[in-house]
Amino acid sequence: MINRKPAHAPNTDSSTAVSGALPFQARHIGPRETEWDEMAQSCGFSSLDELIDHTVPAGIRFKSDLNLPPTLSEHGALTELKGVMSKNHTARSFIGLGYYDTVTPAPILRNILENPGWYTQYTPYQAEIAQGRLEALLNFQTLIVDLTGMEIANASLLDEGTAAAEACVLAFRSRGSETRNRFFISDGTHPQTIDVVRTRAEPLGVQVVVGSEDRDYDATQCFGILLQYPGTDGLVKDYSAVTLKARHEKSVVIVAADLLSLALLKPPGEWGADIVVGNSQRFGVPLGFGGPHAAFFATRDEFKRQIPGRLIGVSKDADGNNGYRLTLQTREQHIRRDKATSNICTAQVLLAVMASMYAVYHGPEGLRAIATRVHKLARTIQDRLKKNGFASVHSSFFDTIRVSAREKREEILARSKKASINLRSFADGSLGIALDEATTLSELNALLDLFVPGAGVVTESELSATAVEIPANLLRTSDFLTHPIFRTHRSEAELTRYIHKLQKRDLSLTHSMIPLGSCTMKLNAASEMLPVTWSEVGRVHPFAPAEQTEGYADLTNSLKQMLCEITGLDGCSLQPNSGAQGEYAGLLSIRGYLKSIGQESRNVVLIPESAHGTNPASAVLAGFKVVPVKCDKVGSVDLPDLRAKAEEHKANVAALMVTYPSTHGVFEEGIIEICKIVHGVGGQVYMDGANLNAQVGLCRAAEFGVDVCHINLHKTFCIPHGGGGPGVGPICVKKHLVPFLPGIPGAGQANTVGPVSAANEGSASILVIPWVYIRMMGAKGLESATKVAILNANYVANRLQEYYPVMYRGVNGTVAHECILDLRKLQEESGIEVGDVAKRLMDYGFHAPTVSWPVAGTLMVEPTESESRGELDRFCDAMILIHAEILAVKDGRYPRDNNPLKNSPHTAAMLTTETWELPYSREVAVFPAPWVKENKFWPAVRRIDNVYGDRNLFCTCSPMTEA
Repeated sequence: MINRKPAHAPNTDSSTAVSGALPFQARHIGPRETEWDEMAQSCGFSSLDELIDHTVPAGIRFKSDLNLPPTLSEHGALTELKGVMSKNHTARSFIGLGYYDTVTPAPILRNILENPGWYTQYTPYQAEIAQGRLEALLNFQTLIVDLTGMEIANASLLDEGTAAAEACVLAFRSRGSETRNRFFISDGTHPQTIDVVRTRAEPLGVQVVVGSEDRDYDATQCFGILLQYPGTDGLVKDYSAVTLKARHEKSVVIVAADLLSLALLKPPGEWGADIVVGNSQRFGVPLGFGGPHAAFFATRDEFKRQIPGRLIGVSKDADGNNGYRLTLQTREQHIRRDKATSNICTAQVLLAVMASMYAVYHGPEGLRAIATRVHKLARTIQDRLKKNGFASVHSSFFDTIRVSAREKREEILARSKKASINLRSFADGSLGIALDEATTLSELNALLDLFVPGAGVVTESELSATAVEIPANLLRTSDFLTHPIFRTHRSEAELTRYIHKLQKRDLSLTHSMIPLGSCTMKLNAASEMLPVTWSEVGRVHPFAPAEQTEGYADLTNSLKQMLCEITGLDGCSLQPNSGAQGEYAGLLSIRGYLKSIGQESRNVVLIPESAHGTNPASAVLAGFKVVPVKCDKVGSVDLPDLRAKAEEHKANVAALMVTYPSTHGVFEEGIIEICKIVHGVGGQVYMDGANLNAQVGLCRAAEFGVDVCHINLHKTFCIPHGGGGPGVGPICVKKHLVPFLPGIPGAGQANTVGPVSAANEGSASILVIPWVYIRMMGAKGLESATKVAILNANYVANRLQEYYPVMYRGVNGTVAHECILDLRKLQEESGIEVGDVAKRLMDYGFHAPTVSWPVAGTLMVEPTESESRGELDRFCDAMILIHAEILAVKDGRYPRDNNPLKNSPHTAAMLTTETWELPYSREVAVFPAPWVKENKFWPAVRRIDNVYGDRNLFCTCSPMTEA
């Protein structure tokens, strides 16, 4: 349990900032403080405070200041964090368990991981201005398909454990009319993966059986089997007999594979796997104490409509040119809701891009060389140890050996501790050594010295002469990465140019605001991002001994305390590595609690019809039945319908999932009554924290009745969106739910629900970002940010109301942090659809707001607090100019099917054509506003044909004839 009332010094600035420097608050918040009241006055209020008083219900207003640590300057926060993280002892870890040290090529580190042109992009829903990252993700899918030998792969998942859990669920749901409910896991699987799968399986009624696949697996009783390749202790074995048995009984074969090993080992797709999952971490992505890393999910073509997560496909644009897009989105939770294939709302896009570029840089010959050297390192030390009396448990391995240490085990471990080297200990007394790309000869000799002091030195010539000894039937013979994209970027100049070519095809926050409602694309400050690449942050193994990770312990405990203080709740888990994972974890905590008090029969979750699609999808995954609750005409939860549903299901109500402020962008006056209704029938209140950025410092969830909420750290607390991920979605809970927080067994959390991700602190390395943000903003700064987020939304709503009616407002006529613009009447009058406006905004240099959600035919705008008044005015001016274009269509000055909106976006290629037959000028097409001429963003393709892409599914790099 986390004490949410830490003893902090008064909220004064202890920054010792450079004389004359602005405080960070003034750097983060866009409008100058002198503009706040003026902007509020344009909305009809005398001051910002009056606007806030009319927006946030008085009954839930927080009556005091948040009790947070003293505010620090940028320099002060980084200095303090450096001291905290310096407590981490970056020992050299040879633990394995699916996590390895790696070498991030410098051009990838500098030009992608540290580049806001890559980490501030939004999810590629507007494909025409996301072609760069979509190509990089298509490269990632091609990499996965080629190395695994499968037919189709998605654009990354969260980690290996959750990817395996997704595969289990897919196999379970593909049973059809069969009733088998057992899932078999080989005891050679990574233990954290087994734990995550168990967590996911239990609410669905799936019985997990762990044992020897050779002795214990009964394919007639199991709908699927999970195998590790190579095994968790390094064993490389032939699974063909097991696979044959599974196929005969239609038991789905799932393989968790090491991606680098597949450069040498026969790919699972060639020996019968149906699904292959794993982690791409060792393709240049730092350890980071467990994340974020891009997992992968590859399968046979027959599962393409059930594959979880996002899938990149190739389609055609309006000129017939290839264009990339998210494909088969009808599978996703935002459309199918409780019938979705998964609840996944994000992916590790930034990390998948890094992994794909690692493959582009090294190419097939480079990957083969790296894998060969790693194998030779393992083979060399195994041979040396064998000569000195240490037998290996297995003779067939890739990079990991398991050594029978017998009575010398404690002596070896004592030496390893003194040498700052981490080995893996097995219950039978044997020790594991997992070699990796970063292993040097001096480290190899140090490892050897642990077992045999003074045994002699391994030389480079000895290493080179070591043979690759993998059984012939398990040795890879097929080629991979044959596409030119993986064979033409060997020099740094070529790779750098390729990275920047793709970057120029993507609109990010480096170009303009991204006004997406519900997604909060705010500033990701450089000071917040800097620590991510510190060695004491990135080079820590998630299963390193606790005495080596004191810095992470201090960081996570401090962050948990601050999040509990902000929400008013009592305990926190940082393990969920996405918002949807947070929803799932929160519901599991509720489920665990209800079970503990004998009320496991409560299986109904009430969810407003306006809720995010992840809400019902997460509820189903957690084993609940979804009962929708209506919204009234002003977009709030319909209280009579809620009362009726709560009464109808009062014996079975487990929880209500409510978003606050509402998905419609309004502070509902009835939130306290909503919570009372649910508590009155014995249910718990879960708050979706997607809109927490409108609450911080103004109200606290616990004080109006919330029992559990998740927090999107990638939104409210400034972790960048990264083109669609990474994300972090921790949960905060009331005291009675604290014992049921998720966590890895034995990792310090007394829990009964199990882990929801493979590492105990989830995507730990990026937790430095919200920590630095909160410390630099302080209590008053966070409150000001919340107020200005609300101010900016009302400023935009007020400026655009005359042109696009604002669909929902609170009782005093204000919106919260976002507003919904209603375009339905304009569409009826002109034939211009909301999607046309979204595409036309690209010509003005803007990303579209959220399209047709939560109401079809609308745009949901969220400007955030980080956008200046000037940028808000440019966006509003663009929308007003587009309104004039719509009227021109309505009035017949432009044809309904041939106008600047229907033909948008316009590309540079169009501008340079010899003939121009459109009923408007080239200038209107590509320079529709004065500011566009000064800083033009050129869409890479014209409008993409979504239907063509779904009907002609192609999800890897185009054939060489089309490249």
